[in-house]
Amino acid sequence: MLKFIFPMILLMKFNKDWGVVQTSLFSLGFLFSLSCYHNFYIYELGFSVGIDYISYILIYLSLWIMSLVLLSSQKIKNLMNFDSSFIFVNLLLLLFLMITFSSMDYLMFYISFEASLIPTLILILGWGYQPERIQAGVYMLFYTLAFSLPLLSSLLIWYFISGTLVISLSEVMYSMHYLDKVWYVSTILAFLVKLPMFMFHLWLPKAHVEAPIAGSMILAGVLLKLGGYGLIRVLVLFQAVNKEFCWVWVSLGLIGGIFISLMCLRQVDMKSLIAYSSVAHMSLVLCGLVIFSWWGLSGGVILMVGHGLCSSGLFCLANIVYERIGSRSLLVNKGLLSFMPSMGLWWFLLSVSNMASPPSLNLLGEISLIISVMSWSKVSLLGVGFLSFFSASYTLYMYSLSQHGVFYNSLYSCCSGKVHEYLVLFLHWFPLNVMIMNTNLLLI
Repeated sequence: MLKFIFPMILLMKFNKDWGVVQTSLFSLGFLFSLSCYHNFYIYELGFSVGIDYISYILIYLSLWIMSLVLLSSQKIKNLMNFDSSFIFVNLLLLLFLMITFSSMDYLMFYISFEASLIPTLILILGWGYQPERIQAGVYMLFYTLAFSLPLLSSLLIWYFISGTLVISLSEVMYSMHYLDKVWYVSTILAFLVKLPMFMFHLWLPKAHVEAPIAGSMILAGVLLKLGGYGLIRVLVLFQAVNKEFCWVWVSLGLIGGIFISLMCLRQVDMKSLIAYSSVAHMSLVLCGLVIFSWWGLSGGVILMVGHGLCSSGLFCLANIVYERIGSRSLLVNKGLLSFMPSMGLWWFLLSVSNMASPPSLNLLGEISLIISVMSWSKVSLLGVGFLSFFSASYTLYMYSLSQHGVFYNSLYSCCSGKVHEYLVLFLHWFPLNVMIMNTNLLLI
């Protein structure tokens, strides 16, 4: 794994040359894709970093999204808005993400998990749009830090009891003492906030709306997946306690998902709508992971990848419109089909992927998750049904309101888009709809 981490550190030296960094990231992604040629449990080991199947998928997603982030942030390069610092911060974030997904030690995982917060905060505060970005940054920082401190103390207690924090060697807790229940909740709370679960989600829409395009894409594409990945790694230790408490998280996930979907239907800011839809999608992932079934785990990982690509593409579209019109409001952005005709196709393709239509990965993930939630309890079918219905309705609301209608009368020209914008959108959509052809790679 070090042979991929060292080039990342060396790339930071070339932060003044945008083209070199972009080409290198795509090349690194290609080389990394060739490294998964067997089905061992853990491989690429060394210095307590190593990857298994889930880590491989998520590191590859991080490399891919970060390559697209640099491709879509050309405006920063053209305006020379501290572009070398921008590249440095993004590469630093990618380095922390790669270490997080590949660490074999819980403490190292925790440190890099927290460290990824700092470059994200710099992105929001440094290249954000409105003055409210300071409030958004503080929200994100305090939500994440406040709920991460119990996780650190729980890991230290774990080390004191079991003598190791190596992920595959840590022993499973089977006792049901009331202290174990407190311990269990304090351990997984950090990941539930990062996911984010309903009630702990308030930092996400603020951070998304105030972040630049790079911040939004990396937040939606990879940083939310840190929560899901952390749950996969940590829940294994608390099997007996989780069996007792999983109904709480499933109920919160389903009911919260429905509430958030209803909130999506009354948003007027495009970015805000896409951010709230992320919360609704990730609540279904939470349900799949806490139920502890193979269907749930596979569906959760697939939906994380599908949502990462789809949501990142939608944020990219919202940014393209914002750069042209200067507003993200759905009250102003009407009739975009007349203003940007060719872009209408990408709006349609990414919107239908967002509502889990075939052949997107979201469909495969949602089917697996629906099967796992239904096999756990038949009553939950009602919640899942509402969640799927509203998921389609708010996506249609966003598409129809933005594409149809009479467009803003001060826009008098047709401005469809640049080649690099179409390339970014294609590179989001293509893997999202083609990977379903090889499902045995994704169904763990």
